Amino acid sequence: MTTDIKATLRAQRIETPSWAYGNSGTRFKVFAQKGVPRDPYEKLADAAQVHAHTGAAPTVALHIPWDAVDDYADLARHAREHGVAIGAINSNVFQDDDYMLGSVTNPDPRVRRKALGHLLECVDVMDATGSDTLKLWFSDGLNYPGQDDLRARQDRLAEALSAVYERLGDGQRFLLEYKLFEPAFYATDVPDWGTAYAHCLRLGPKAQVVVDTGHHAPGTNIEFIVAFLLRAGRLGGFDFNSRFYADDDLMVGAADPFQLFRIMHEVVRGGGLDPRTGVAFMLDQCHNIEPKIPGQIRSVMNVQEATAKALLVDAAALRAAQDAGDVLGANAVLMDAYNTDVRPLLAELREESGLDPDPMAAYARSGYSDKIAAERVGGTQAGWGA
Repeated sequence: MTTDIKATLRAQRIETPSWAYGNSGTRFKVFAQKGVPRDPYEKLADAAQVHAHTGAAPTVALHIPWDAVDDYADLARHAREHGVAIGAINSNVFQDDDYMLGSVTNPDPRVRRKALGHLLECVDVMDATGSDTLKLWFSDGLNYPGQDDLRARQDRLAEALSAVYERLGDGQRFLLEYKLFEPAFYATDVPDWGTAYAHCLRLGPKAQVVVDTGHHAPGTNIEFIVAFLLRAGRLGGFDFNSRFYADDDLMVGAADPFQLFRIMHEVVRGGGLDPRTGVAFMLDQCHNIEPKIPGQIRSVMNVQEATAKALLVDAAALRAAQDAGDVLGANAVLMDAYNTDVRPLLAELREESGLDPDPMAAYARSGYSDKIAAERVGGTQAGWGA
């Protein structure tokens, strides 16, 4: 059994986001740190450090226009030279003055055309970088009742999604993200998994739902959503993070590691670790006060630990207890796996893969942090909006 678990963990891939390596902060202040990348090339170099020490993060998600360059093929080449590759391409139709009343659902046809043009441009970036995934998130929504027509906005959204879907090439897909609120407070145009699922279902198999673990109301059973979407073949991936109150975008597993375990249990149960399902395990975190690269390393490790525990669940014993109506027995099977210390197993796995058993300590010893702090002087550091 241990051999099978190791094989599964060895094959797991966790994508890191380019924006996590830039400066970030709260809604009131962006905090600058030494050595922060000044362009997408330096972001990829930092992401390569995460992969080098974990062996599990070989792809990096880009955000357009934050990561815009003149030559995307050259950026992809740079990534390969550092041992990583370009992952999902994330669109941005929320940081332009024209989008104050929405992007693809805006009542102004000119603004809608502009937003759609950007989404199609992102598919061009996919073509140039070799990416197979486009991630769509819309901040579109309403602050006041009567501000716009709720049904008409869904029609506009469907029209834009159809145009993007038709532009996708063979082997490409888009993931539709949802968010309960913020920045729209009265009504959000894609507020929940059901809305995202309905739009994707209408379009076809190249449209799937991405679950951001921070985008739910308190108490939401996220593992149920995961189980449903897996069963329907529409779970495209995750944006892993943690939240305490709202969309805090903290390190995954920081707020509720038991929830992360429950989610991964449903992923294992539904076959989501099989690469053929296409479920992407991505991080979506803007670290406020902790160092950038160590924060990503720790997050990757947290996902690995939750996955290892989920793989330890005795499926046969669990099913027997469930079939017998043994409520406490079934719960105990889950809790036994969750309470298992999997760190020695993962340390052994890393050693077998030629890695240091302690990625955090290995990075600290590498001297890379001091190196980039000394070298990256001058220029403009990357951050929100750059």
